[in-house]
Amino acid sequence: MDIRRSFSVLIEEAVVSGASRDKACEILGFDIRTFQRWDKNLEGDRRKDRKAAPKNALSVEEKMEIISCCCSERFVNMTPNEIVPTLAEEGRYIGSESSFYRVLKANNLLSHRSETKPRKARKSPTALEATGPMQACSWDITYILTDIKGRYYYLYLIEDIWSRKIVEWRIHEEESADHAARMMLGLGDTMDLRGLYLHSDNGAPMKGATMLATLQRLQVMPSFSRPSVSNDNPYSESLFKTLKYGVTYPGFFVTIEDANIWMLNFVDWYNNKHLHSGISYVTPGQRHDGKDKDILQRRAATYEKAKSINPERWSKDCKKWKRIESVFLNPNKIRKEVLKVA
Repeated sequence: MDIRRSFSVLIEEAVVSGASRDKACEILGFDIRTFQRWDKNLEGDRRKDRKAAPKNALSVEEKMEIISCCCSERFVNMTPNEIVPTLAEEGRYIGSESSFYRVLKANNLLSHRSETKPRKARKSPTALEATGPMQACSWDITYILTDIKGRYYYLYLIEDIWSRKIVEWRIHEEESADHAARMMLGLGDTMDLRGLYLHSDNGAPMKGATMLATLQRLQVMPSFSRPSVSNDNPYSESLFKTLKYGVTYPGFFVTIEDANIWMLNFVDWYNNKHLHSGISYVTPGQRHDGKDKDILQRRAATYEKAKSINPERWSKDCKKWKRIESVFLNPNKIRKEVLKVA
């Protein structure tokens, strides 16, 4: 505070000598607003109508009693909503529940008072940006109903997030890291997977030793969602909804062969016939193969031609049919933190 007061004296002397307060602050190496804040703190609260502390406010001794009570071995794991009625039952009253909460919050004791290990904050998964096919994929497992209650088939499915194309899938009777590893090896037989980012949730098949060893062998980099946060894997979740809510989905399958036949037809429809809203209404197969650029250009030309014939029907510019060049998986608010995987 002495340094601030010295600077304030120097600035005021400069002002009396004819200098501007702004320039004096600049010479001393700080902003005018910093000086104004110092000046206010030095003089204290100058408001004429400032209110005195309420007469019914808790005293320092009462606040310390609340803290001591809440941090005691008896009440350390209880909330104020439990502590206050317990004390009242014993004929003791220190303050209301809201008073307890205010005191605990002011002393940073609201969330964790016990000696047990506090809950760890879960960091968001690595943000990825894909600018072309097979740079980042999302995969997951979903159960498929059978005609027997309590028995399921499990669909393993890998989707390219840039093109939305289903690039590999398998159906098994159980969840297993071995099945997942064999699926990745099958995909590796058809294309080079080096440098691919593969995102999934935290299930046992995803983090099993066999699966992780296979990814390392294929030079695929794994990425994982936060535990119990389905929003971290939105592409797979959206695809499973499209699959199960489609009009052709039978609801259940009698045999695994029936499930495989239906899935073959679905993958063909989804990849080659389904106009996906997230990629400007082209099919995932067209985008994956790079054909979407010409398609979108032809659509834009058609719109421009229609506008030139009947311009009075167009109050605004034509729809651009712009190609989506980048696709993000779990992007951070600050775009520079997104890992580009081109």
